[in-house]
Amino acid sequence: MTAEPTFEEALARLDEIVRRLESGDVALDEALGLWREGEELHRLCLERLTAAEGRVEELEAEQDDNTSGTL
Repeated sequence: MTAEPTFEEALARLDEIVRRLESGDVALDEALGLWREGEELHRLCLERLTAAEGRVEELEAEQDDNTSGTL
């Protein structure tokens, strides 16, 4: 089983896929495979961003809780 790429690796690969598809120099079968891979990478990046956003909100709430008690 292959480990999932980091967010940065997934984003770089997604960028590479977009460039290849936009170039128009890809056979149809390969383009479909790249599209499928791109969809999966997009999902992965979106999940990671959503998780990071949730963590930032948790940290902000913790900070708010800590600073509200000092007044």
